[in-house]
Amino acid sequence: MTAAFTDRVALVTGGSRGIGRAVALRLALEGADVALSYVARREEAEATAAEVRRSGRRALAARCNVAEPSDVQELVRRTREELGPVSFLVHCGAISNLADHTELTYERWRETIEVNLNGTFLTVFAVKDEMIRRRFGRIVTLSSIAALLPRKLQMHYSASKAGVAALTRCCAEAFAPYGVRVNCIAPGLIDTEMAGILPEARRQEIIASTPLGRIGRPEEIASVARFLLSDESSFMTGQTILVSGGRMMMG
Repeated sequence: MTAAFTDRVALVTGGSRGIGRAVALRLALEGADVALSYVARREEAEATAAEVRRSGRRALAARCNVAEPSDVQELVRRTREELGPVSFLVHCGAISNLADHTELTYERWRETIEVNLNGTFLTVFAVKDEMIRRRFGRIVTLSSIAALLPRKLQMHYSASKAGVAALTRCCAEAFAPYGVRVNCIAPGLIDTEMAGILPEARRQEIIASTPLGRIGRPEEIASVARFLLSDESSFMTGQTILVSGGRMMMG
């Protein structure tokens, strides 16, 4: 690894497992100190933080419901107090479930929007002012190819993730004059617990329709996040990068 992020602090929401965990560990190997948040998986979050420390970096694991403004503010306050100002944000915290239109209630719709879209807003806005003052900041949000394709069982999830991509573009334009870049990753099916909501038959259908013939690994998304945070992507902002094994292509 290059230690490209030495003396920088990264905040990774949803960092106890899946993509968030892979991102946290990758950034630590690149030299960053890492704060990671969790909702209920305290032991897993602490285990991830311990692995960060074993790589020689400082770490903080803190509980945070990203849909609660006070939780998000406290997470950022603790990160700043214990590790330093946030240079990098990778917002992975999200929920997903399946519901046919006959089963999709307003309560489920609202919960999904609150966590996935409002949570993105709250987290980005909790760090952006300090980044703007320091004239340095890099933010990566997580959308999904579900934001770009029809999903009859994921109306709520797809809508929330489409909002994340739109919010990313708007923030990128607004923050660019201050040296703050904002980009988005839209993964396809990745081998995480969230993917487990799909029936096995549907998983096999997805694999069959993926040109690369498999589902992705969390570490592959972490590599893209690392690129978007690095100087290697210094002329990129407001972009949504599809990482789907070729299942979704734009061009």
